[in-house]
Amino acid sequence: MEKRVLKYNKPFKLESGESLPELEICYHISKEFPKEGKVIWITHALTANSDPSEWWNNLVGEEKFFDPRKYTIVCANLLGSCYSSTGPASVNPKTGKPYLLSFPKVTVRDEVNFLELLRNHLGIKNIDLIIGGSVGGYQAIEWSIMYPDVIKNAAFIATGARVTPWETAFNESQRMILYADETFAKEEYTEVSKNGKRNIVITGGQKGMGAARTVALISYRSCKGYNSTQQDPDLNSLWEHKASSYQRHQGEKLEKRFNAYSYLAMVNLFDSHNVGRGRGGVEKALAKIKAKVLCIGIDSDILFPCSEQKFIAEHTGCGDREIKNVNNRHSKFIKIKSDFGHDGFLLEYKQIQEAIGKTFKNIFYAST
Repeated sequence: MEKRVLKYNKPFKLESGESLPELEICYHISKEFPKEGKVIWITHALTANSDPSEWWNNLVGEEKFFDPRKYTIVCANLLGSCYSSTGPASVNPKTGKPYLLSFPKVTVRDEVNFLELLRNHLGIKNIDLIIGGSVGGYQAIEWSIMYPDVIKNAAFIATGARVTPWETAFNESQRMILYADETFAKEEYTEVSKNGKRNIVITGGQKGMGAARTVALISYRSCKGYNSTQQDPDLNSLWEHKASSYQRHQGEKLEKRFNAYSYLAMVNLFDSHNVGRGRGGVEKALAKIKAKVLCIGIDSDILFPCSEQKFIAEHTGCGDREIKNVNNRHSKFIKIKSDFGHDGFLLEYKQIQEAIGKTFKNIFYAST
């Protein structure tokens, strides 16, 4: 897949009423694709990037299920992230300095309008399949509601129709940890000039972000998963536990690849999600979806329990009719098994591939 950047030199109004004076949208797209091939749009989760062949490498790539030689595959980096799309580390043209904490709050609906700019730029009339897990699922659901005639088929994985108090509690704990790092509020950064190009290096809040990530990680996994993979080799050990080093390692990994201000933007984005806002409730919003929908839940997911995906399947595209059978003619719910909780949407690729292939045979004509 090929990395590209779209520059949008007009003001972009946000749901909050604020505006960004200009945008850059970083995205990956199939280098070459059949002119009449199907369009598959992948929406990524909280801290991923626009290259799904990196973070979903068992599913995306040549000879894989999502083969960029067979389909037009598109994935764009989120507005507010730090992988080349406009975000807190971007320079505000009005001040000449990076936005950092002044970067406006972005909602899931803003993200859909952001993606719509790219879709129109690419001249894509219809998306044959949109697929997203977790916060990627948020975008996929909203897009299916906001532009029901664009999305023909959709796969929502380990996600929900609106953020729950349980999820917000994890997010607020992470925000508290970010602000507990004194360097975060100071908005510390350095500038490095390389080949005449200005490069912003964020240093503020990195340790706080690493600690916040470890809180999130607990919600992404499960008790059984931790107990099976992080058991101490020496059952008589006293203080040095494998789970402790694992948590530190995961926090340090994020510190090396992300920045704290984008992390705050993504956590705030998470909390903005509610498809029923201003639409008469979640049920009425989901009824607007015209796409054929597959909802995939993970049996050990404590962050997005299967009841949330079942709820979406029960109400998708049903209008005013009461649907008591979860597998109505518009949607299907499939539960997959995993010991790895919410992160199963990244790890259980065989089960995900089977569920998508069987549900959308018209797209994956090579699937059995």
